[in-house]
Amino acid sequence: MSDADHPDTIRDELLPPRESATPVEPSAASSASAGVLPLYAAYFRLRREPFSIAPDPRCLYMSERHREALAHLLFGVRSGGGFVLLTGEIGAGKTTVCRCFLEQIPADVNVAYVLNPKQSVQELLESVCQEFRVEAPAPVPGVGVKPFVDALNRYLLEQHAAGRSNVLIIDEAQNLSLDVLEQLRLLTNLETAERKLLQIMLIGQPELRDMLAQPALEQLEQRVIARYHLRALSQDETVRYVHHRLAVAGAVAQGLFDERALALIHEVSRGVPRRINLLCDRALLGSYAKGKPRIDTEIVERAAAEVFGKPAPSVLRRRGQLAQRQMLTLVVAGVLIGLAAAAFAAWWVSRGPVPVTEASPSPAAPASTALAQP
Repeated sequence: MSDADHPDTIRDELLPPRESATPVEPSAASSASAGVLPLYAAYFRLRREPFSIAPDPRCLYMSERHREALAHLLFGVRSGGGFVLLTGEIGAGKTTVCRCFLEQIPADVNVAYVLNPKQSVQELLESVCQEFRVEAPAPVPGVGVKPFVDALNRYLLEQHAAGRSNVLIIDEAQNLSLDVLEQLRLLTNLETAERKLLQIMLIGQPELRDMLAQPALEQLEQRVIARYHLRALSQDETVRYVHHRLAVAGAVAQGLFDERALALIHEVSRGVPRRINLLCDRALLGSYAKGKPRIDTEIVERAAAEVFGKPAPSVLRRRGQLAQRQMLTLVVAGVLIGLAAAAFAAWWVSRGPVPVTEASPSPAAPASTALAQP
């Protein structure tokens, strides 16, 4: 592989510079297309929803990790065959990166995008034909999938002759069965003397890597020409991500979230963009409901409990610290009582035996007085 074909080189050539992560002023058209705004939008002077979970490329914060992921997808387009693998945790931004990739894909590339891969081999081939607008042959009992593969092969050869490339993108690829993965490998066998006719991109959760590591899929694993695992954001990236989304939404005021609130957002969300969006959206709504102009840790803690169904880690820590203090108080009280009891017992023993004084008998009454006179 030459330096010109390396993902880092392609990233520098095709991706926007880092400075472009600063959003431009939203236009009226983009504001109007944003749909129904949340209740807090007017309160915070926002022109669009800042933390929608929809994979909108306009809201994509290009962290270093996202730039690398996008560079690997763009590299796959120019590589001319094989598999490109993009994995990441749920909500890490894989689909959003893919949508951004689709906006930058060259005009001479045909794309088939399969969103629901939990299909049989024949159903998946039918979906691929539909996405490439290839007339799928009528199923013939006992023939299998050969008519679909032949139709795709003819189409790919025609497009190659016309100077066009073809990319098949499969989202949620961790749901693919072993049979379907093997059929995808066989599709990459469609080639000319110069190059492969089909580039396949698999996008999925981390378990996709474990699937491809199985011995039964070793041949497919050897055809992966580029792979990237999209990790969660760091704390600094989380802060920049929140500020970026607010700026894209048209926020004028800076510092809607105080520093401690942002640190708590990163802790609760674990740096996963989708969790950040859910938490920040609910925090803005909570701040609006309370009439507060700024989001603090108290609002974030309440939002975390409402969104994720459990208290924020900071709340759990405080509860744990309170329980520890209460336990320590009980222990100290028990020790003090024990010491007091021991001291009293020692004092009592140190007194020694108490002397007992015998009472002297009363003198007998005189006989003269004791007898009655006759």
